[in-house]
Amino acid sequence: MAISSDPMADIRNHLKLLKLYRIQEALDTELARAEKENSPTTTVLQRLLSIEAASLIERRIERRIKDSKLPERRILADFDFDFQTGIDKKQIMELSNLGFIERKQWLILAGSSGVGKSHIAKALLLMCCKQLYRCRYTTASEMLRNLLSGLADDTLDKKFKMYTRPQVLVIDEIGFDRLEQESARNASLFFKVIEGRYCKNSTILTSNIDFKALGDYLGDPVITASLVDRMVHHAIIINIDGPSYRMHESKTLNRSLVKKKK
Repeated sequence: MAISSDPMADIRNHLKLLKLYRIQEALDTELARAEKENSPTTTVLQRLLSIEAASLIERRIERRIKDSKLPERRILADFDFDFQTGIDKKQIMELSNLGFIERKQWLILAGSSGVGKSHIAKALLLMCCKQLYRCRYTTASEMLRNLLSGLADDTLDKKFKMYTRPQVLVIDEIGFDRLEQESARNASLFFKVIEGRYCKNSTILTSNIDFKALGDYLGDPVITASLVDRMVHHAIIINIDGPSYRMHESKTLNRSLVKKKK
Protein backbone atom coordinates (compact mmCIF):
# COMPACT_ATOMS: atom_id res chain seq x y z
CA MET A 1 0.00 0.00 0.00
CA ALA A 2 1.41 3.34 -1.07
CA ILE A 3 2.07 5.99 1.54
CA SER A 4 0.32 9.27 0.77
CA SER A 5 1.66 12.75 1.37
CA ASP A 6 -0.94 13.25 4.12
CA PRO A 7 -0.02 11.02 7.11
CA MET A 8 -3.12 12.00 9.11
CA ALA A 9 -5.40 11.04 6.24
CA ASP A 10 -3.59 7.70 6.05
CA ILE A 11 -3.97 7.14 9.79
CA ARG A 12 -7.70 7.89 9.68
CA ASN A 13 -8.20 5.59 6.69
CA HIS A 14 -6.34 2.79 8.48
CA LEU A 15 -8.40 3.28 11.64
CA LYS A 16 -11.59 3.13 9.59
CA LEU A 17 -10.44 0.00 7.74
CA LEU A 18 -9.49 -1.69 11.02
CA LYS A 19 -12.79 -0.55 12.59
CA LEU A 20 -10.99 1.22 15.43
CA TYR A 21 -13.79 3.72 15.69
CA ARG A 22 -13.16 4.90 19.27
CA ILE A 23 -9.53 5.74 18.47
CA GLN A 24 -10.75 7.50 15.36
CA GLU A 25 -13.13 9.63 17.47
CA ALA A 26 -10.52 10.42 20.14
CA LEU A 27 -7.52 10.96 17.85
CA ASP A 28 -7.64 14.75 17.48
CA THR A 29 -8.33 15.32 21.17
CA GLU A 30 -5.51 13.04 22.29
CA LEU A 31 -3.02 14.49 19.82
CA ALA A 32 -3.87 18.01 20.99
CA ARG A 33 -3.47 16.88 24.60
CA ALA A 34 -0.14 15.26 23.81
CA GLU A 35 1.15 18.44 22.19
CA LYS A 36 0.01 20.54 25.14
CA GLU A 37 1.52 18.18 27.74
CA ASN A 38 4.54 17.25 25.62
CA SER A 39 3.65 13.59 26.13
CA PRO A 40 5.87 10.84 24.70
CA THR A 41 4.59 8.74 21.81
CA THR A 42 4.14 5.68 24.03
CA THR A 43 1.79 7.60 26.33
CA VAL A 44 -0.33 8.74 23.40
CA LEU A 45 -0.54 5.18 22.08
CA GLN A 46 -1.39 3.88 25.54
CA ARG A 47 -4.27 6.34 25.92
CA LEU A 48 -5.68 5.64 22.48
CA LEU A 49 -5.46 1.87 22.85
CA SER A 50 -7.02 2.07 26.33
CA ILE A 51 -9.99 3.95 24.86
CA GLU A 52 -10.48 1.29 22.18
CA ALA A 53 -10.00 -1.60 24.63
CA ALA A 54 -12.53 -0.13 27.08
CA SER A 55 -15.06 0.20 24.27
CA LEU A 56 -14.46 -3.39 23.18
CA ILE A 57 -14.98 -4.69 26.72
CA GLU A 58 -18.17 -2.64 27.05
CA ARG A 59 -19.55 -4.15 23.84
CA ARG A 60 -18.66 -7.64 25.01
CA ILE A 61 -20.43 -7.04 28.32
CA GLU A 62 -23.55 -5.85 26.48
CA ARG A 63 -23.41 -8.98 24.34
CA ARG A 64 -23.13 -11.17 27.45
CA ILE A 65 -26.12 -9.43 29.03
CA LYS A 66 -28.20 -9.76 25.86
CA ASP A 67 -27.31 -13.43 25.44
CA SER A 68 -28.12 -14.15 29.09
CA LYS A 69 -31.82 -13.34 28.52
CA LEU A 70 -31.94 -11.36 31.76
CA PRO A 71 -35.39 -9.76 31.84
CA GLU A 72 -34.17 -6.78 33.88
CA ARG A 73 -30.93 -5.36 35.23
CA ARG A 74 -31.17 -5.59 39.01
CA ILE A 75 -28.29 -4.43 41.21
CA LEU A 76 -27.54 -5.15 44.86
CA ALA A 77 -27.25 -1.43 45.60
CA ASP A 78 -31.03 -1.20 45.09
CA PHE A 79 -31.79 -4.01 47.52
CA ASP A 80 -33.37 -2.80 50.77
CA PHE A 81 -31.36 -4.73 53.35
CA ASP A 82 -32.75 -2.53 56.12
CA PHE A 83 -36.27 -3.70 55.33
CA GLN A 84 -35.42 -7.34 54.64
CA THR A 85 -33.96 -8.35 58.00
CA GLY A 86 -34.17 -12.03 57.04
CA ILE A 87 -31.04 -11.62 54.90
CA ASP A 88 -27.46 -11.39 56.11
CA LYS A 89 -26.14 -8.42 54.09
CA LYS A 90 -22.52 -9.36 54.76
CA GLN A 91 -23.07 -12.85 53.33
CA ILE A 92 -24.73 -11.49 50.18
CA MET A 93 -21.98 -8.93 49.62
CA GLU A 94 -19.39 -11.70 49.96
CA LEU A 95 -21.23 -13.58 47.21
CA SER A 96 -20.89 -10.50 45.00
CA ASN A 97 -17.14 -11.19 44.85
CA LEU A 98 -18.16 -14.17 42.67
CA GLY A 99 -15.66 -16.51 44.31
CA PHE A 100 -18.34 -19.21 44.37
CA ILE A 101 -18.54 -18.99 40.59
CA GLU A 102 -14.83 -19.63 40.26
CA ARG A 103 -15.22 -22.62 42.60
CA LYS A 104 -18.17 -23.86 40.50
CA GLN A 105 -20.32 -23.84 43.62
CA TRP A 106 -24.08 -23.63 43.46
CA LEU A 107 -26.25 -21.12 45.25
CA ILE A 108 -29.76 -21.87 46.47
CA LEU A 109 -31.99 -19.01 47.60
CA ALA A 110 -35.10 -20.29 49.36
CA GLY A 111 -37.99 -18.46 50.97
CA SER A 112 -41.56 -17.35 50.53
CA SER A 113 -42.71 -15.10 47.71
CA GLY A 114 -41.53 -11.49 47.71
CA VAL A 115 -38.55 -11.81 50.07
CA GLY A 116 -35.97 -10.82 47.43
CA LYS A 117 -34.67 -14.13 46.05
CA SER A 118 -35.04 -13.18 42.39
CA HIS A 119 -33.57 -9.70 42.93
CA ILE A 120 -30.40 -11.19 44.41
CA ALA A 121 -30.16 -13.91 41.73
CA LYS A 122 -30.57 -11.41 38.88
CA ALA A 123 -28.10 -8.97 40.42
CA LEU A 124 -25.47 -11.69 40.79
CA LEU A 125 -26.03 -12.86 37.21
CA LEU A 126 -25.60 -9.29 35.96
CA MET A 127 -22.29 -9.12 37.83
CA CYS A 128 -21.24 -12.36 36.16
CA CYS A 129 -22.08 -10.90 32.74
CA LYS A 130 -19.90 -7.90 33.54
CA GLN A 131 -17.05 -10.28 34.32
CA LEU A 132 -17.65 -11.82 30.87
CA TYR A 133 -18.91 -15.18 32.08
CA ARG A 134 -21.27 -16.95 29.68
CA CYS A 135 -24.60 -16.63 31.47
CA ARG A 136 -28.23 -17.65 31.11
CA TYR A 137 -31.38 -16.71 32.97
CA THR A 138 -34.57 -18.76 32.93
CA THR A 139 -37.54 -19.48 35.11
CA ALA A 140 -38.20 -23.13 35.93
CA SER A 141 -41.48 -23.16 34.01
CA GLU A 142 -39.92 -21.45 30.96
CA MET A 143 -37.08 -23.98 30.91
CA LEU A 144 -39.42 -26.97 31.16
CA ARG A 145 -41.76 -25.52 28.54
CA ASN A 146 -38.79 -25.08 26.20
CA LEU A 147 -37.47 -28.60 26.83
CA LEU A 148 -40.92 -30.14 26.36
CA SER A 149 -41.17 -28.38 22.99
CA GLY A 150 -37.83 -29.99 22.15
CA LEU A 151 -39.43 -33.41 22.62
CA ALA A 152 -42.08 -32.45 20.11
CA ASP A 153 -39.81 -31.10 17.36
CA ASP A 154 -36.76 -33.34 17.95
CA THR A 155 -34.52 -30.48 19.12
CA LEU A 156 -34.15 -31.64 22.73
CA ASP A 157 -30.36 -32.11 22.62
CA LYS A 158 -29.90 -28.61 21.22
CA LYS A 159 -32.16 -27.13 23.87
CA PHE A 160 -30.43 -28.99 26.68
CA LYS A 161 -27.18 -27.31 25.66
CA MET A 162 -28.82 -23.91 26.17
CA TYR A 163 -28.96 -24.74 29.88
CA THR A 164 -25.91 -26.96 30.40
CA ARG A 165 -23.24 -24.96 28.56
CA PRO A 166 -23.40 -21.52 30.26
CA GLN A 167 -20.82 -20.98 32.98
CA VAL A 168 -23.56 -19.49 35.17
CA LEU A 169 -27.23 -20.46 34.99
CA VAL A 170 -30.05 -18.96 37.03
CA ILE A 171 -33.16 -21.13 37.37
CA ASP A 172 -35.64 -18.78 38.97
CA GLU A 173 -39.04 -19.38 40.54
CA ILE A 174 -38.90 -23.13 41.14
CA GLY A 175 -42.35 -23.80 42.52
CA PHE A 176 -43.87 -20.55 41.29
CA ASP A 177 -45.75 -22.02 38.31
CA ARG A 178 -47.80 -25.21 38.38
CA LEU A 179 -46.43 -26.23 34.97
CA GLU A 180 -43.80 -28.33 36.73
CA GLN A 181 -46.59 -30.56 38.06
CA GLU A 182 -48.27 -31.25 34.74
CA SER A 183 -46.19 -34.23 33.62
CA ALA A 184 -44.04 -36.91 35.22
CA ARG A 185 -41.52 -36.26 32.43
CA ASN A 186 -40.72 -32.90 33.98
CA ALA A 187 -38.69 -34.45 36.80
CA SER A 188 -36.61 -36.34 34.25
CA LEU A 189 -36.01 -33.21 32.14
CA PHE A 190 -35.13 -31.16 35.20
CA PHE A 191 -32.76 -33.88 36.37
CA LYS A 192 -30.92 -33.96 33.03
CA VAL A 193 -30.21 -30.24 33.25
CA ILE A 194 -28.98 -30.55 36.85
CA GLU A 195 -26.91 -33.62 35.99
CA GLY A 196 -25.41 -31.83 32.97
CA ARG A 197 -24.22 -28.96 35.17
CA TYR A 198 -23.27 -30.93 38.27
CA CYS A 199 -19.65 -30.22 39.28
CA LYS A 200 -19.07 -28.46 35.93
CA ASN A 201 -20.61 -24.99 36.15
CA SER A 202 -22.29 -22.79 38.73
CA THR A 203 -26.05 -22.69 39.05
CA ILE A 204 -28.17 -20.25 41.05
CA LEU A 205 -31.63 -21.51 42.02
CA THR A 206 -34.51 -19.74 43.72
CA SER A 207 -37.47 -21.60 45.19
CA ASN A 208 -40.49 -20.93 47.34
CA ILE A 209 -41.09 -24.59 48.22
CA ASP A 210 -39.37 -26.90 50.65
CA PHE A 211 -36.97 -29.45 49.14
CA LYS A 212 -38.91 -32.19 50.91
CA ALA A 213 -41.92 -31.28 48.77
CA LEU A 214 -39.96 -31.05 45.52
CA GLY A 215 -40.52 -34.72 44.63
CA ASP A 216 -44.29 -34.36 44.67
CA TYR A 217 -44.00 -31.03 42.92
CA LEU A 218 -41.99 -32.37 39.96
CA GLY A 219 -44.04 -35.53 39.75
CA ASP A 220 -41.41 -38.18 40.54
CA PRO A 221 -40.10 -38.47 44.12
CA VAL A 222 -37.52 -41.13 43.18
CA ILE A 223 -35.80 -39.06 40.49
CA THR A 224 -36.15 -35.93 42.58
CA ALA A 225 -34.23 -37.48 45.47
CA SER A 226 -31.17 -37.77 43.20
CA LEU A 227 -31.84 -34.31 41.79
CA VAL A 228 -31.93 -32.66 45.21
CA ASP A 229 -28.81 -34.56 46.27
CA ARG A 230 -26.88 -32.96 43.40
CA MET A 231 -28.45 -29.54 43.92
CA VAL A 232 -27.38 -29.25 47.54
CA HIS A 233 -23.97 -30.95 47.24
CA HIS A 234 -21.34 -28.27 47.94
CA ALA A 235 -24.06 -25.62 47.51
CA ILE A 236 -24.42 -22.42 49.47
CA ILE A 237 -27.97 -22.51 50.83
CA ILE A 238 -29.60 -19.31 52.04
CA ASN A 239 -33.04 -19.50 53.61
CA ILE A 240 -34.67 -16.08 53.67
CA ASP A 241 -37.20 -15.79 56.45
CA GLY A 242 -38.67 -12.33 56.22
CA PRO A 243 -41.57 -10.15 55.07
CA SER A 244 -42.63 -9.68 51.46
CA TYR A 245 -41.18 -6.52 49.93
CA ARG A 246 -43.86 -6.52 47.24
CA MET A 247 -46.53 -6.53 49.93
CA HIS A 248 -44.66 -3.72 51.70
CA GLU A 249 -44.57 -1.66 48.48
CA SER A 250 -48.26 -2.31 47.86
CA LYS A 251 -49.24 -1.14 51.34
CA THR A 252 -47.01 1.93 51.01
CA LEU A 253 -48.61 2.80 47.65
CA ASN A 254 -52.13 2.34 48.99
CA ARG A 255 -51.40 4.55 52.02
CA SER A 256 -50.03 7.20 49.65
CA LEU A 257 -53.18 7.07 47.49
CA VAL A 258 -55.41 7.36 50.57
CA LYS A 259 -53.49 10.47 51.74
CA LYS A 260 -53.85 12.07 48.30
CA LYS A 261 -57.62 11.51 48.31
CA LYS A 262 -57.87 13.21 51.70
